[in-house]
Amino acid sequence: MIESPGQLLKKHGLHARHSWGQNFLIAQSVHEAIVRASGARAGMRVVEIGAGLGTLTDRLLMTEAEVWAIERDRDLCVVLRAELGERANLVLHEADAVRFDYAAAAKDQETPPAIVGNLPYQLTGPLLFVLLEHHAVTGPWVVMVQKEVADRLCSPPGSREYGGVTAVMSRVRAVSRVCTAPRGCFLPAPRVDSAVIRLDPRPQPRGEVGDAAGFQQLVRAAFQQRRKVLSNALTSLAGREAALRWCEVAGVDPGIRPERLGPEEFAALQRAREAEAAAGITGGSSGDAESGDAGAA
Repeated sequence: MIESPGQLLKKHGLHARHSWGQNFLIAQSVHEAIVRASGARAGMRVVEIGAGLGTLTDRLLMTEAEVWAIERDRDLCVVLRAELGERANLVLHEADAVRFDYAAAAKDQETPPAIVGNLPYQLTGPLLFVLLEHHAVTGPWVVMVQKEVADRLCSPPGSREYGGVTAVMSRVRAVSRVCTAPRGCFLPAPRVDSAVIRLDPRPQPRGEVGDAAGFQQLVRAAFQQRRKVLSNALTSLAGREAALRWCEVAGVDPGIRPERLGPEEFAALQRAREAEAAAGITGGSSGDAESGDAGAA
């Protein structure tokens, strides 16, 4: 088994880069929980985001799964090659996880690859939405996030924590909590607690849409000003009259607050919007939808 993060940092003369959000997981029980939740096994491919010093990578390799380890820090890649380079089932990618081609990992695989990782806090939103773009070709995502983010992603409609990112993710992924990871589980210790969550692909989405980017844009508009009722919040997309038409067609109360709607209702609104665009009705187009996150993660 590979040495501890503290020993590895000392051995290779390195230190955690605060500017890159490097907090190395040192709790073996959490490593084991992540590996179990990933379902890693022989004949399967697992993509690890941010391999770091290789402590989680080592445990994944022990399952005999093929591990695609992504790490952008050149110094840490040197450590990974030195400590784990002889392992036949390791494929190291010195790359930026935000720009990585996750679809490539799914090629020639009978089982969609699992995604695991301790996500840097400042990149959680961008990484989750990059993964969302590849959700159809990837298996479960088992990721470490800030506890506050985990609370949001696991929250139901109507709760204080529920927001746009929850509505978007829960349409196509079932989110569950694996375990918590207090700040003492890391080296160096961050200022906040973390949690491991698992996002499983749903057999069927909670609401079909034709334009996923347009759906994200609609949800983001709805949550930009949480105090507004739905019809007023959606006015920014195409005007109040269009927003009222979408609500009528979707069977959604225009006076409700967005945080009370589930992904099914947002999907119905998006379908009404798409139908107007297809019919050439002014104010219903979603073709120029932005693909950014639907509210901060």
